[in-house]
Amino acid sequence: MRHFFTSHPASVGETYFEHMHMAFGFGATMIVSGIACLIHGLVPAWCVTTGSKAVTRLHSRMVLKRRSKPAHMAHVLDFVI
Repeated sequence: MRHFFTSHPASVGETYFEHMHMAFGFGATMIVSGIACLIHGLVPAWCVTTGSKAVTRLHSRMVLKRRSKPAHMAHVLDFVI
């Protein structure tokens, strides 16, 4: 059962708690920026770049971080990305 909780985090070079921290951060960012996008839909002058900036930040954190992993992780990262 332990492998169930640790295999994916290990595949992206993180411990269980590092992965949980990253996932919670991503989730919170997506919730807040999603609400900003809904507000923007109602009032187009508000939150004009909030959603696109969040997507850019999340992409940088996920994709660029994973591309900088050691070579022995490359086969796993190609599949994940």
